[in-house]
Amino acid sequence: MLSKNEAKYIQSLYHKKTREEEKVFIAEGEKIINELLQSNFKIVKLYAVEDWLMRNQSTHTIIPVTNDELKKISGQQNPNRVLAVVKQPKDKPLPILQNMFSLLLDGIQDPGNLGTIIRIADWFGISNIITGKETADLYNPKVIQATMGSFIRVNVFYEDDLEKLLTETNIPVYGAMLDGEDVHSVKKVSNGILIIGNEGSGIRPGLVPLINRKITIQKGNTFNVSAGGAESLNAAVATGIILSHLA
Repeated sequence: MLSKNEAKYIQSLYHKKTREEEKVFIAEGEKIINELLQSNFKIVKLYAVEDWLMRNQSTHTIIPVTNDELKKISGQQNPNRVLAVVKQPKDKPLPILQNMFSLLLDGIQDPGNLGTIIRIADWFGISNIITGKETADLYNPKVIQATMGSFIRVNVFYEDDLEKLLTETNIPVYGAMLDGEDVHSVKKVSNGILIIGNEGSGIRPGLVPLINRKITIQKGNTFNVSAGGAESLNAAVATGIILSHLA
């Protein structure tokens, strides 16, 4: 049975301020929970409906809930059987970025975009994403949901001064920009950083001089039609296309 106070507490975790104070976050759905159960993340409590309890065993504290109770504490329109309150891991120091390929996100504000980019990075084996404070909170439930568990394997580092970081990092810097060269002409890379800019304004002016190579996704007529009229691509979509050529 879920108490009113406990339900109210879980609902409060949808607010960034409370998550930061409590140092926990919410994860939902069978896939993500199953991955968490096999990871080093510390699950504080599980809230699960009866059919999940019948099919799963866990040493964690489990609170049985009804479907209606799960809906009250879920951020999803159609909750998927189980929800967890999870401890935020301690911040890790930024690793040395030489001899690897990393992403740098400049103000990605949409939680769905951030979560999808983390999932894309995981697909291509990218372990580290660096971003500024303007980017959406990693532990926003919408970000966690969009990663589909990839946040477990991809490290996200929030840095105060991206310009300083790039200035002090002696590796190639690629920037996704509309005036760049066609990504198809760029050879595969294994060492460097790719900057993906804000959904609306792109890469901030202070970072542009630090880019060694600007790249873009050319509009094409592969399907024997005229080039489309879209002004730009979604940030996560662009990340996936670029990485598919660079990786």
